Amino acid sequence: MLVATLIAPWEGPVLTSAIVRRAADALQAAGAQVSAEEWLEAEKAADLFASGLSRVQARAAVEDALAGEGIDVIVQEAESRRRKLLIADMDSTMITIECIDELADYAGVKEQVARVTEAAMRGELDFEGALDARVSLLEELEETVLERCYTERVTFTPGGAALVKTMAANGAHTVLVSGGFTFFVERVAAKLGFAQHKANVLGIAEGKLTGKVDRPVITAAVKRQTLIEEAANRGLSLGDCLAVGDGANDIPMIEEAGLGVAFHAKPKTEAAASASIRYGDLSALLFAQGYRKEDWEAAR
Repeated sequence: MLVATLIAPWEGPVLTSAIVRRAADALQAAGAQVSAEEWLEAEKAADLFASGLSRVQARAAVEDALAGEGIDVIVQEAESRRRKLLIADMDSTMITIECIDELADYAGVKEQVARVTEAAMRGELDFEGALDARVSLLEELEETVLERCYTERVTFTPGGAALVKTMAANGAHTVLVSGGFTFFVERVAAKLGFAQHKANVLGIAEGKLTGKVDRPVITAAVKRQTLIEEAANRGLSLGDCLAVGDGANDIPMIEEAGLGVAFHAKPKTEAAASASIRYGDLSALLFAQGYRKEDWEAAR
């Protein structure tokens, strides 16, 4: 049995009964048997339960039917929708910025660094080489700028705290894994309630950045391995896992997870993911797991 969850953003289009009916009709036209409709939040989220199609077929049918409506669609096996492990990227996922680009702004090289960041996240450059090239431009930046950057620039993606804390309250393990830097990841993880975190360490000497990153670097392969190891440590299948990110270095972990989500993502990442959030915030991943808003552990 599949469940197709239709989710409207908190601001903008609303989910109507007519839209839900159009999705149900599309599933039936594609050969599915739609057995039930259930609303999770008025005007915001509803489930359609169906059988007779593959996950890929059902997703394509519903997304095609709702094209242009500004509604996110997540299709998965109904019985495994409550995930027991969350692996999440940080930059442009749990927070709205790319920290390295903002550090580069303090160093006066933001435009140069941001171009490389964008290319790396699109999968056009080797991540490790691109990271070294960008960090080298931060050499001699005062260490105190890190705290200033966190305070002045970091903003949290709506829904992130609710996602992490609600999953944890329901027995899930949560891990923030980032190709960014421990200074920021430690603080973001603590703020949002992650149980564990992993990131790169910036070289610092005599109060200044050295322009180097300690080895080993957190690459796409490390993110994937983190997912596999944390699932194995807890006796979970990969189907029990939720991975979410936006860049090309998130693709391997997204492909491994039972629910791999591209969040406002680059084209290659979206193409690789089994689900995409294009319009909403991170609370969409709570609706996808069948949580009603009254079940959430924190405000959106």
